[in-house]
Amino acid sequence: MNKLTLKLELDLDFKLLGITCQLKDYRLCYHINKFTGLQLAKTEDHEVDYLNKQILFFSRYIFIPPMAETEYYLLANRGINGGFLIPEMRGADYFFLIRNFIDDENFATLHHAISGIKDVLTATEIEPHKLKSKENLVF
Repeated sequence: MNKLTLKLELDLDFKLLGITCQLKDYRLCYHINKFTGLQLAKTEDHEVDYLNKQILFFSRYIFIPPMAETEYYLLANRGINGGFLIPEMRGADYFFLIRNFIDDENFATLHHAISGIKDVLTATEIEPHKLKSKENLVF
């Protein structure tokens, strides 16, 4: 009997920043809103079924401007009940994810604004397709 193998490819059509800082999620969200003009707001936590053993919850903020396709998300890397959203990026406290269209100039402006927040130690662009746990960013 022939064996059929299916290969699934994830849609990783987004830009990603890893943010390291000592701020609580709501304080970081406040500063991002203040310095970028976005209106990120708390939404239900992002759920990840970790190795089919435990469901982990990660704080999530979202902003979808009216009449636009772009979506902005701020996700905590540390779970509310333990664990990491992206275990291989333990140094990052948060991920700023931008879905759908954003040009390089607008992304650079956002990156610069977030890097300029006083309590942000680093904000580094990450290539999602290079992450081992990239499926945790698909929702």
